[in-house]
Amino acid sequence: MRKFKPIVIVAGEPNSIFLEIFFKSLKKTYSSPIILIASYKLLILQMKKLNYKKKIKLLEFDNLPKYILNNKSINLIDVNYTFSKPFEKISSKSNAYIKRSFDLAFKIIDNGITNKLINGPISKKNFLKKKHLGITEYIANKYSIKNKAMLIYNNRLSVCPVTTHLPLKVVSKKINQKNIIEKIKLISDFYKNNLNLKPKIGILGLNPHCESIDKFNEDEKIIKPIIKKMRKNRYSISGPHPADTIFLKNNRKNFDVIIGMYHDQVLTPIKTLYEYDAINITLGLPFIRISPDHGPNEKMMGKNLSNPLSLIQAIRFLDKN
Repeated sequence: MRKFKPIVIVAGEPNSIFLEIFFKSLKKTYSSPIILIASYKLLILQMKKLNYKKKIKLLEFDNLPKYILNNKSINLIDVNYTFSKPFEKISSKSNAYIKRSFDLAFKIIDNGITNKLINGPISKKNFLKKKHLGITEYIANKYSIKNKAMLIYNNRLSVCPVTTHLPLKVVSKKINQKNIIEKIKLISDFYKNNLNLKPKIGILGLNPHCESIDKFNEDEKIIKPIIKKMRKNRYSISGPHPADTIFLKNNRKNFDVIIGMYHDQVLTPIKTLYEYDAINITLGLPFIRISPDHGPNEKMMGKNLSNPLSLIQAIRFLDKN
């Protein structure tokens, strides 16, 4: 009988919709046991507030390899967090709690107990304090990983931005052969190793219609030569494609992955097409890290109306791998 490695989930920002969607996700069945890293007191209060009932099994880190785990109970590693109400305003007050939660998860992974990590949404503004562009970069830095990519995955179509959380005015300065080739290789390796697939990749241009009135045109000088080079190396790749038409139904069906030059160029259409049916996977790490493809959604806290689909898909993806 196959033994499934546990999926470790860092609850992330305590003042968010995450525990609500976590409770809803547990209504599904998974083969892999789930270990939640969160505050026990917060869990109890939010369960009560959201009218959710399930037994909690408290785990000790030092005894993790000895436990026989299943998902009949919530398998919880308690992290201390001081609060006055089950839902409060997002602030830097939770930073130490989030960091301790991540550190515990990294320790579990580093001890070889699992290679599967999910983290709940986190306020980048409060937690990262401009030290990193996003959680992708935060975790990559922890493991001294330079070559990384953010893949927004859906089994029909995925996207990857070459630059992540950058202001538009600096995007063009970061568009270079090294960054684009890095993303192509990481995506191809991921699809081959995890999905047994050679992905068909479409590369977008940076400029409207892949044209520019400037003397230097990134599409002609940088992107086209990369595509020519990578096709010679037997990558299934084409472009540069205009961003305004590639996501039309008859165009997008030709690709497994579309690589864009900046965040909103590809994340806006993918979220419009699939809404919550997508997950954020960090490529390049020595383990698989996924997060639901949405933020803390402070306005929806405590209303019990949030859609758990992205978290369910994240768990299902790791459950198969």
